[in-house]
Amino acid sequence: SSGINAEWPLRPGEQVEIEDDDEGSDTFEEIKYDDDLSDSEAEEDLETALRSMQQTFQTEGIEESKEIPKATVSRRPEVVDDFIRNFLIRYKMARTLDSFQREWYELQQSGGLDNPELVPDCYVQNEELENKVKFLQKEIEKMRRGVNKAGTQYIKMKKERDYHRMHHRRIVQEKEKLFTDIRRLKKHYQSYEPALEELKNKYETAMREKMLTKIECEKNLGKIVNLTSTLSNYESVRASTNETVTKPTKEVELEGLVQQDDKSKKQFVHPKDSAIPTENGVNPYLNSSLPVTCHLTRPGGYRQTESFKAHDLAVSSMALHPFRDVVATVSDDTTWKMWSVPDGELLLTGRGHSMWIGGCAFHPDGTKLATGSGDTSVKVWDFSAGECVRTFNDHSHPVWSVAWHHSGNFLASSSMDNSSKLFDVASERCRCTFRGHSDSVNSLTFLPYSNILCTCSADKTISMWDIRTGLCAQTFYGHVNAINNVNFNTSGSAIVSCDAYGIVKLWDVRQVVEISSYDFEPHPANSATFDTSGSCLAICSNDGTVKMLEIEKNKVTELAGHEDGVQAAVFSRGGEMLISASSDTTVKIWS
Repeated sequence: SSGINAEWPLRPGEQVEIEDDDEGSDTFEEIKYDDDLSDSEAEEDLETALRSMQQTFQTEGIEESKEIPKATVSRRPEVVDDFIRNFLIRYKMARTLDSFQREWYELQQSGGLDNPELVPDCYVQNEELENKVKFLQKEIEKMRRGVNKAGTQYIKMKKERDYHRMHHRRIVQEKEKLFTDIRRLKKHYQSYEPALEELKNKYETAMREKMLTKIECEKNLGKIVNLTSTLSNYESVRASTNETVTKPTKEVELEGLVQQDDKSKKQFVHPKDSAIPTENGVNPYLNSSLPVTCHLTRPGGYRQTESFKAHDLAVSSMALHPFRDVVATVSDDTTWKMWSVPDGELLLTGRGHSMWIGGCAFHPDGTKLATGSGDTSVKVWDFSAGECVRTFNDHSHPVWSVAWHHSGNFLASSSMDNSSKLFDVASERCRCTFRGHSDSVNSLTFLPYSNILCTCSADKTISMWDIRTGLCAQTFYGHVNAINNVNFNTSGSAIVSCDAYGIVKLWDVRQVVEISSYDFEPHPANSATFDTSGSCLAICSNDGTVKMLEIEKNKVTELAGHEDGVQAAVFSRGGEMLISASSDTTVKIWS
């Protein structure tokens, strides 16, 4: 009221004085009381009100049973002065608050404030919306980071899935390959069991014969000692009685020995023996220009054009016909086959060996095929007769390879018994045995149009033999592992050799020196061969590839396609094709 004089807000302990206004300044209106209402009317009005209230409650109960209304909360808008007070209190502006309240109440008392305005709701709503927008922006940024993280994680998981899927497929392929290899090895080992049993029997027989020979030798030595003592006693007695008898007796004995020696020499000369040429033949390719393989002239080199399964087990060797587009293959399944190339048509199949076949070679006139086998035999097959016409069983261990002399009368073979042999086809006997290697002789070949035989061995050496004398003419040293294969180029001026650790070496035949060395380790190099021009090498590797080496450029190209080690490869005469054979039982043609 206007009578209050004090500063707001009041402080604790302060007193307020209220001044008395003049009496009578205020007028009061008197309210009259009506006593005319009777008790009966009041009771009737009360009963009527109660009935109406019961009816109202019943109606509301029915409506509430049908639908229960939801409670609503109404918000009163905030007055301007309360808004300002709250703002100042929030920021602890006490002096400003005192000044505001003093002036506000003075204006209100003086009538300067008719209707205090309310704080517009739009500011509050704007503030709430701004807070909500900020919150939603934070949520959006958080969701964006989550989405980006989820996307990155998804890409990473997808890559990991693809990697594991590829790894799983590779493991499955390797497992299938291992199972195939295991099955093939089981079959291969089963084929060795009869051979091992046969070798065991041969070994026991040889030991018995050795013991019998030793016993017989000891008996003969005893007889010789007795005869020598008897002869010395007899000569001493005869010398004392008659010296003239001894001389004719000795002369007769010497003549008898000479005659026996002549007879023994004559026994080794077979009437059907072929004459070994005394001079080397003339190599027609020595000074002529030979065609270069298409691998060097065609862009991109050789490409696989044909593939066919040749045998049931691994293909161990292969030979090219001297005149026709025909190849012969031999296998661990004890058979040899002839195929036309490049169509891969089967022409002939030969069976006769009891164990795996390690090598084959065509006769120079192309009418026969020679094969060497793990059953220690060497066989000659005549195509016109359609059967085996010669069998040589002189080796005591498995035969690795065979090669024909250019005359066609002699056949050479190398064996695990550390020796090589020269067979006379006409007389069907061994003419010469070449001994000098200290380990298995793995491969051999003739110097083109000559009497020189070249052999390579697991003792890490290469030897050249003169078949006329049976003596070693030259030995090449340089390999540090077992040598698997050896070959001449067409002109006969160079040798290529490869060993069990993938080392390939070129040798100069005339100077007997190493020309160059190439390293393809760690996979073994099973064989190596020159093309007709001598400028390119095909190296068969145990990793399933054929490595094409350009000698002048020292460039290597791989021909991949086999699933197992490549055992042999030959160039066609014109160099337009390369035929390879592998342990995966297939033959592939590259052109």
